[in-house]
Amino acid sequence: MATTAGTVARVRVPTRIRPASVLRHLPSERGAAIVRDGQTTIVGVEPAVVRTANGEDAFEVLRDVDGGGFWVGFCSYDLGRTIERVIPRRTGGTSGAGSIPDVAFGRYDARLEITDDGDVELVGNGPARARMEAAVRAATAGDDEPESPALESWTSSLDRDQHTDACEKVLELLRAGDCYQVNVTRQLTAEGAPDPIALYDALARINPAPHAALITLGAAGAGLAVVSASPELFLRIERATDGVRVVETRPIKGTGTDAAALAASAKDHAENVMIVDLARNDLGRVCEYGSVQVPELFRVEAHPGLFHLVSTVTGRLRPEIDLADVVRAAFPPASVTGAPKPRVMQAIEDLEPVRRGVYCGAIGWIDGERGRAELAVAIRTFTIAGGRTHLGVGGGIVADSQPGQEWIETELKAERLLAAAGATARRPVTAAMLS
Repeated sequence: MATTAGTVARVRVPTRIRPASVLRHLPSERGAAIVRDGQTTIVGVEPAVVRTANGEDAFEVLRDVDGGGFWVGFCSYDLGRTIERVIPRRTGGTSGAGSIPDVAFGRYDARLEITDDGDVELVGNGPARARMEAAVRAATAGDDEPESPALESWTSSLDRDQHTDACEKVLELLRAGDCYQVNVTRQLTAEGAPDPIALYDALARINPAPHAALITLGAAGAGLAVVSASPELFLRIERATDGVRVVETRPIKGTGTDAAALAASAKDHAENVMIVDLARNDLGRVCEYGSVQVPELFRVEAHPGLFHLVSTVTGRLRPEIDLADVVRAAFPPASVTGAPKPRVMQAIEDLEPVRRGVYCGAIGWIDGERGRAELAVAIRTFTIAGGRTHLGVGGGIVADSQPGQEWIETELKAERLLAAAGATARRPVTAAMLS
C-alpha cells in the first residue's frame, strides 16, 4: 500500500491489539481515525492534511482526495442542499449542524492495520509513524481501560406525539401522490462530551458493526468527533480486473426483532424495493448503460439486537466519472431520504425541527492511490460537538406505516446505542411491541 509520505514501511506485531488501546497512548489533540476495510480495522493518527469545505467547494475536496493518499472523513447530510433545491426552514438546532462542514477529510500517512485474525501491520513513515509505533508497544505492555461513557439522560427533538404528527403528515403526502416514501428522524441529545475513544470502545463491545468508525480531526475539527456503528454500506468503489471502477451500494430498509416475520413482511418489502429503485436510478446516472444490476434483494441480515432487510445494487462506472461525480449522483443516501428525493428532502426540512448534521450523511475512507473508497451511511452514529452528544434515529414511512409502530422502531434502533453511551436502563423493546 503506497502513501504520500514516502516509502512504505511495515512492522509486524506478534500479538493481538485493540484499536482504541493504541489511540489511548497518543495525544488526542492531534486527531485520529478508525475505519473498517472488510476484515481489517485501520487506525490512523495525526492527519498530515485536513480538508473541510461547504457547498460546491465540497466536491472539489472530494475530487482532490480521490487523487492520492489515504483519507478518512465524512460528508454531512446537509451537503444534499447543494445537490437538490431545498427551501431552508432553520439554520442549525440542537444537532450543532450549523457549525459542521459539508465535508471533512483528513489524510493519514501513518496507519495501523489490524485484521480480525489478530495480525497487525504498521504502514507509513515520518514522525506520526514513530509515535504510533511507540503507542503500539505501550498498548501491548498493558491496556488500561478508560472511564466508560456516562451519558445517562437524553432528550428527543420530537416527543412521541410530535413524531406521530410528523408521520401523519407524511401519510397525507403519500395519499396525495407527492411522495412514495419519506424517512422521518428525530435527534436524541445528552449534555456532555464523552471521550470519543471510550464511546467507540463501548460500541465495539455492545453493538459491533461492519462499518464501525471513529473520527476526530484535532485542532482543525474544533472539538468535533464522530463515532459510528453503522451497519449500512452507502458506496463501495473498487477497480475490476479490467481496470474499470465498479460501484456497489447496499441499502437497508426494514427492521425487526423476528427474522421470519421480517422476511414475510409486505410492508418492509415495499419499503425496501422503493429504495432499491431509487438507488438504481442514482447509480444509473454515472454507470455504463445496462451495467446496473441488483444481485441480491431482501436479504435478512442479523445485527446486534435486531434484523434488517438488505439489498445490493452494483454498476460499472463510466471512464470519465470520479468519486465527486458518484457522490453528487447518489447523495444523500436513498435509504435515509425517500422517493422522489427532491420532494422528500423538502418534506424532511419542513417536518424535522433540527438539522441532521453528520447523521444520515456518509462516513468512511478513500484510498486515492488505488482508486478505492468505502463510505457507510451515517446511521447508528453519535456526533460530539459544542459540549453535547447527539444520536439520530428514524425510519421510512410508506402508505401502510403505523405511526405508533414507527416510534417503537426508533426506540429499538436506539436501545443498544444508548446503553453503550451510559444511558439509564430503559424498558427493552420486544417482538410483541413490533407486531
